[in-house]
Amino acid sequence: MTDIILGIDPGSRVMGYAVLTEDNGKLIALRCDVLRLAHIEQHSDRLNVIFDEVSKLLSSINPTSCAIETPIYGVDPQAMLKLGRAQAAAILAIKQQKRSVEEYYPKEVKKSITGNGNASKEQVAYMLDKMVRLPDEKLPNDATDALAVAWCHYMNIKGAKTRKQTHQNNKKGGWEAFVAENPNRLKS
Repeated sequence: MTDIILGIDPGSRVMGYAVLTEDNGKLIALRCDVLRLAHIEQHSDRLNVIFDEVSKLLSSINPTSCAIETPIYGVDPQAMLKLGRAQAAAILAIKQQKRSVEEYYPKEVKKSITGNGNASKEQVAYMLDKMVRLPDEKLPNDATDALAVAWCHYMNIKGAKTRKQTHQNNKKGGWEAFVAENPNRLKS
């Protein structure tokens, strides 16, 4: 089964989303866009729109997994509160459809793509352009951020499958494998 990953960069004014999949070993961004909410005056109304739009996205793309960035810092506490609520509205939409969602910190996302958790947005966008077939149009920053979240999740899924295969292929596990691989460390 082909993985289809929905990545979300939450925001109360602009929310980025991206759909990432693999075709014959090549990663493809099926959709990368933003949901613009700044024109909606009431924050609670924005949250309702986020919930509804994420629910529609889930129904239309039927992802195999979902990933969302976790907001962790900000200068304005009120803005951070609103950002956390936006993330919660998206997570609730995902969970209401009985789907799993993984959260990733910004540094973890950047490190998975560039090898540097302190990379700039430009460095992340440059690397994604080299590794993923992107839509022809220029992507808004929030859509690129959402694609980065989807990429990070894809790498974690790929790594988990590799670890599982390695474990299944290893007939010995735990202490038994350690003892067999390190006979010189045993005391008589």
